[in-house]
Amino acid sequence: MQCRFGDKFKFIPAFILVCFLLIPSFAMAGHGEGKSVKKGIMLSAFGSSMVETKPAFDAIDKAVKKAFPGVPVRWSYSSAIIRNILAKEGRAVDSPVMAMTKMMDEGFTHVAVQSLHTIPGEEFEGISDTVKRFEGMPKGMSKVTVGKPLLYSDKDMQRTVKAIIANIPKDRKAKDAVVLMGHGTHHAANIYYPASQDYFSKVDSNIFVGTVEGAPSLDDVKVLLKKSKAKKVYLMPYMSVAGDHARNDMAGDEADSWKSELSKLGYKCVPVLKGTAEFPQVLDIWVDHLKVAFKHLGDH
Repeated sequence: MQCRFGDKFKFIPAFILVCFLLIPSFAMAGHGEGKSVKKGIMLSAFGSSMVETKPAFDAIDKAVKKAFPGVPVRWSYSSAIIRNILAKEGRAVDSPVMAMTKMMDEGFTHVAVQSLHTIPGEEFEGISDTVKRFEGMPKGMSKVTVGKPLLYSDKDMQRTVKAIIANIPKDRKAKDAVVLMGHGTHHAANIYYPASQDYFSKVDSNIFVGTVEGAPSLDDVKVLLKKSKAKKVYLMPYMSVAGDHARNDMAGDEADSWKSELSKLGYKCVPVLKGTAEFPQVLDIWVDHLKVAFKHLGDH
């Protein structure tokens, strides 16, 4: 059988011509053209090796899966020290790089990464830079988006203030003080902590924000406490989980813990060992940020 398609394809057998015309399509398919969209979520936290923090991480996982039914969710910890400790205990957790690599190998084309950090500091920037490198690499992902940390906008600050105040123990009296312990950082994003003090002060003049490794410091908090005339102080972590800093630096029995130092000054201290991720209203903020990131994935 012969087919005539003008002078260019004169007297070429039909089946050979069909194969010739289809070759470009096969080649394009082999290079990822027409690849089906597969969306996923990767949650990234600093991490903790303490089993007491499991309820907080479980709460995050549950909230995200409820908001995104049917969407696969993966986890990563950005702290190498935490990952090494967990690995030795047989509780391995992936780094952001490894989690993304595995997702790429599993064929995910669109991934929304949600930071579970409090501020847009060094950890957040590191994760953002890392995961975005998976976008567009050969046989990699078509689109990678990153959700904002807890505190990013004016709206986030206002919502967080309301959320934390709603979760202060109910037996707290108006004259009692509440001291929030943030992590603190040398990064410029440390400004979110003194900013938080301003936001809290506008709603409740007896709530004070301090940090372990930044500003305001505990000494700054002591000055404000003295002016407040409070005699009882509720100590709460201004961190996603009540991990090592909360249980030792804040509520520990060591002489230099915040509880010990304030007790020496005559304050009755009441530690509240719950991270912000255990507060439903705070989880809502992270989930809302993830919804924005997921929406921006698109379908192409």
